[in-house]
Amino acid sequence: MQEKGICKVFAIRLQTKKYCFSALYKNFVCRSVCRNANFNDTILDFFAGIGGIVQKRHTIMNSNTIEIPQTTQVSNGYKKTPIGLIPSDWEVKKLGEIAVIKGGKRIPKGANLVEENTGFPYIRVTDMYMGGVDSSKILFIPKHIEPQIKNYKISKNDLFITVAGTIGLIGEITEELDNANLTENANKITVKLSNKKYVYYTLTSELIQKIIIGTTTNNAQPKLALERIRDLFIPLPPLPEQQKIASILSTWDEAIDNCKGIIEELKVRNKGLAQQLLTGKMRVKGFEGSKWLLVAIKKIAKNSSKKNPSDKELIVLSCTKHNGLVPSLEYFGRKIYSDDLTTYKIVSKGQFAYATNHIEEGSIGYQSNYEEALISPMYTVFQTDETVNDNFLFRILKSNNYIHEYQKRMEGSIDRRGGLRWDEFSKIKVPVPELKEQNAIVEILDKATEELNQCQQKLKTLQLQKKGLMQQLLTGKVRVKI
Repeated sequence: MQEKGICKVFAIRLQTKKYCFSALYKNFVCRSVCRNANFNDTILDFFAGIGGIVQKRHTIMNSNTIEIPQTTQVSNGYKKTPIGLIPSDWEVKKLGEIAVIKGGKRIPKGANLVEENTGFPYIRVTDMYMGGVDSSKILFIPKHIEPQIKNYKISKNDLFITVAGTIGLIGEITEELDNANLTENANKITVKLSNKKYVYYTLTSELIQKIIIGTTTNNAQPKLALERIRDLFIPLPPLPEQQKIASILSTWDEAIDNCKGIIEELKVRNKGLAQQLLTGKMRVKGFEGSKWLLVAIKKIAKNSSKKNPSDKELIVLSCTKHNGLVPSLEYFGRKIYSDDLTTYKIVSKGQFAYATNHIEEGSIGYQSNYEEALISPMYTVFQTDETVNDNFLFRILKSNNYIHEYQKRMEGSIDRRGGLRWDEFSKIKVPVPELKEQNAIVEILDKATEELNQCQQKLKTLQLQKKGLMQQLLTGKVRVKI
């Protein structure tokens, strides 16, 4: 691979849509009118606040180039090592030769961790993820217990590696958790003779992770032995090159973290936008004077019980609480439905279906992918009339308020067959504005969802690009100029 080709593959222009809220504000909020001035001020503050956060996160994502230093392809000068070919000026050393590795310690028998902040945090494997520690659910050691395990702490200068439970997680310690106590199911790695960040990226690489999993004991409770960690082979370029490689990969991590932050903020924004628009608290411009009706579902929809007596070969669907209607075989990975499909209900394109006995979990879906499909006779199928935008109604029926309504009605049901059957479900009242306003609301929410989807796709792209960089840089296939 030539130098130009390498730069072309690995230099990213992070050109995304402007996720700062100003663009969305212009497109959506300025088209919407609230019912009173006070509420208007509240909504503008709500959106402006989120917009400010997104703008801060957006800096690295806004038409900037993550620059990779000029690179040269190594066409020769490799040598064989226990972990494969590496450049001849690199070394291979055992992790124990460049770092001190020590185990953590469990709390004494009979003692319990507490939620109260005693000043002595205790990091468990359940708090760890690949890259770091989630501090949101950290528990603490009682003060009278701490002296007994005070020698088993981990600092912000160390790395951790999990050795039991979820094995092979590698991460860094934040300032907040500096000198926290470490579980016996993880070891700390204090890097002495190399760049800590480089060692971190090497240990998280696909090559080393495969070796870690391969060296795990196959006992009833798999464990990664301390000696096996010390014996892990690590490819080591000269220290300046280690530092440059770590810097490049850190830049990718920064972009990934910013993208994740934007995604979370867009989720909050979309949820707030839906809550306001679907309840009529925020009105779309041009519809301020039109009234909303609160009507029973049976007034705008009818039950459908069409069966499959001719045993048509149609795809069988199941309903999930998160993904709606999905192909049963694809979702479960095996056949869970009957061989006899003559009693199954037909759910046509444009119809709703819900799990009669499990709707309290939010298991309701809308069939938009097939002209006809099949669903278990235990499901309820219905379709709306021409006064309803199905996307609008579906968003309402999937909202937390209505899931709570299903739960309440099922708890109070006297139907000995259980579940929430059509007779009771159809009594639930839903807000219905005029069709044009429904369409306008759906258009706004769809655009907001599209923006979120684009950012999620950008995140996947960044993660794949980082993986490719690691494979090239950490094996010396691509060299950086110092």
